[in-house]
Amino acid sequence: MTEVSTGQPEAQPSLARNATVLSLGGVVSRTLGLVREIVIPHFYGATGLVSAFAIAEFAVKTVYDLLVGGMLTAALVPVLSDYFRPEKRREFAEVASVVLTALSGLAALLVLGLELFAPAIVQLIGGGLNAEYQAAAVQLMRLVAPAVWMFANAGVLAAILYARQRFVMVALGDALYNLGVIIAVPLLHQRLGINALAVGILVGSVIQLGFRLPELRGMGLHLSLQFRHPALRRMLALYLPILASVAVGMFQAGIDRRLASGTGESSLAYMRTATTLYQFPHGLVSVAISVAALPTLSRWAASEDWAAYRRTLGAGLRSVFVLIVPATIGLWVLAEPVVRLIAQHGEFTAVDTHWTALALRFYLPGLIFASVDWPLNFSYYARNDSKTPAIVGVISVGVYLVVALSLLNTLSFLGLAFADACKQAAHALIMAWLIYRWGGRLHQAVIRTAGQSLLAGAIMGVVVYAAATVLLAQLGTEGLLPRLTVVIVPALAGGVLYYLLLRLMHVPETALIERLLARVVHI
Repeated sequence: MTEVSTGQPEAQPSLARNATVLSLGGVVSRTLGLVREIVIPHFYGATGLVSAFAIAEFAVKTVYDLLVGGMLTAALVPVLSDYFRPEKRREFAEVASVVLTALSGLAALLVLGLELFAPAIVQLIGGGLNAEYQAAAVQLMRLVAPAVWMFANAGVLAAILYARQRFVMVALGDALYNLGVIIAVPLLHQRLGINALAVGILVGSVIQLGFRLPELRGMGLHLSLQFRHPALRRMLALYLPILASVAVGMFQAGIDRRLASGTGESSLAYMRTATTLYQFPHGLVSVAISVAALPTLSRWAASEDWAAYRRTLGAGLRSVFVLIVPATIGLWVLAEPVVRLIAQHGEFTAVDTHWTALALRFYLPGLIFASVDWPLNFSYYARNDSKTPAIVGVISVGVYLVVALSLLNTLSFLGLAFADACKQAAHALIMAWLIYRWGGRLHQAVIRTAGQSLLAGAIMGVVVYAAATVLLAQLGTEGLLPRLTVVIVPALAGGVLYYLLLRLMHVPETALIERLLARVVHI
């Protein structure tokens, strides 16, 4: 993003532009996601019913990840990007049609499976909940299961648009997805109770899919049963290792929910809110940069232009470090004020705030690792190597299980959160070592930027902590304005200080911050 003077400069502005579009969509999406997390605790608190919803939501998301989510970046985008090259573009519409037809049909079968086997699935992953909450989870799962079909189709359409370098409507649809819950729960909670959340998910999935359809007009998509098309076989070959990794990840996540459900009826609710806050900066930074870079990396890999490939990957990694480090440190310092601001109202109590903030702090050590891991994984997907990230994923799940089972008795669900952080660290460190062995020229610049970011972030964290402590003592915790001030003022002061420290250290990636801000201003 910043090395635009070292040959073939078009890759870097394109990456910055696409990352900006996705980041802006991410800002809206994550902001609405936070609004959603204001709505859910307000009306339902951190009760066993919210934990039941977390079980149903997890099952639906897992099925989507199994069918499309894991395939999207590992197989769909790289292969479709290859067919969108000028010399193959005449085949693009047919390939896209075959993939859409196949995955849409599979999604329908999986929806039927969720409807039929919902009780067994709930017993497997939520057996620690009492009978009332398990029954609620079964009902919620059956209500929300049709969203899998819409998510799957929306995911395939997203891959098609990514391959064509068209990001706006994808980002907008993702951003507005959370409106479903935000609208449905206040209107329907008295009539439907916790089932209003399921209605909100269904409405959101329709919104997400609907925003992708207009961009596809004139492409020639149609029903196609050519399931022996070589592109489909190529995608399947790429996805099989990822499928194994996703299956292992499902096992890990299922164990995580099963263990958490046995530590108290509210544990899953605490972990769910903490995870939403954790994912906010991750989605804004790492996901946006990685997804924006993948089509470009795929084209460089297909043309074997490894110099441009390394520049794009190195720029992405350095950008992730510069942006994710202050977000991680700031969120760790301000964990309790942030949870208090977002969730502590209505049925969500101060005790719930305390435990949710603790869970968030136990998750956060893994955020920097998870964010760096995304571009590393995508760099392998771009080279049509999905096996390596999958094998590393299996190893990292083993790390999770060892840590989780070791800490469960002493730290309860907090030990599960920390085990997840250890899993992220193990995966990222192994992937970093592998990419260094393959292209070591990335190593020095990335390590230097990481060190500078951590140093500036540590200084920033001390200032943010001091400012928040003083403001909290002066303003207290009651009322929206004091709560907002305790979060916003230290965060803004810390962000400005962090930027100035990077400028003082002559970190080139400060230009990325300036460019992103300039693009936001001009949009």
